[in-house]
Amino acid sequence: MGRLLIVDQMHPDRTAVDQAVAALASGGVLVMPTDSVYGIGCAAQPGNPGHERIFAIKRRDRAQTLPWLIADAGDLMRYAVDLTPASLALATAFWPGALTLVVRASEEVAPEYRSADGTIALRLPNSNLVREIARRAGCALAATSANTHGESAAISGEAVEPRIVEAADLTLDAGPAPLAAVSTIVDVTGVEPIILREGAISREHVRGALA
Repeated sequence: MGRLLIVDQMHPDRTAVDQAVAALASGGVLVMPTDSVYGIGCAAQPGNPGHERIFAIKRRDRAQTLPWLIADAGDLMRYAVDLTPASLALATAFWPGALTLVVRASEEVAPEYRSADGTIALRLPNSNLVREIARRAGCALAATSANTHGESAAISGEAVEPRIVEAADLTLDAGPAPLAAVSTIVDVTGVEPIILREGAISREHVRGALA
C-alpha cells in the first residue's frame, strides 16, 4: 500500500519534499496536488520504470505521451527548441499557472517521452511543492491527471481513487486543488498557436495574451 502525507503545496515542508524526492530517485510514482487537478507522475529520466507504471496505473494507452511539470520558467529553454514568439508570450503571461505548451522537444528529452512528431508538452504549475520537488530531483516530472483514463480528474486528495493511492509509492494530499479544472493546452509549434484543450484559462485570455 502506498504511503500518504498531508502537505501544504504553497508552503511545502522540507520533510515531505525529501520523501517525495527519495521516492522518485528509486523509480517511484507520486500522486501530487497541482494548482489545477491532482496528478500522478515520476522523474522524467530515461529508462525509469515509474514511467511505465503510470500507464498501467491509469489504464492508459502507452502510445500516448505524458506532459512534463517543470521547476522554473528557464526550463522551457532547456527542454524545447525552435521556440516561437507565441510560446514565449504565453509562458510570460500564464506561467506559473494552468497552461500547458506543446513545443518541439530538445535533445534533453529522451525519445521515450516524446510524441511521434517530436514534441513535448510542458507546464510550470503554480505549486511551490511540485516545483521544489522537480528542482530537487534535478529533472522535470512526467505527469498526468491522477485518475483512471477516461474518468473525471481528481480535484482534491480525497477524490483520488483508492486503488491509485494504493498503487502509487507516495501520495501528497493538499486538500482541494485551487482551480479545480484541467490546464489549457496550446500547441505553439507552428506559425499560429492552436488551442487543443480549453481548461482553467479561457480561449479569450489566451487570445488576449497574443494580441
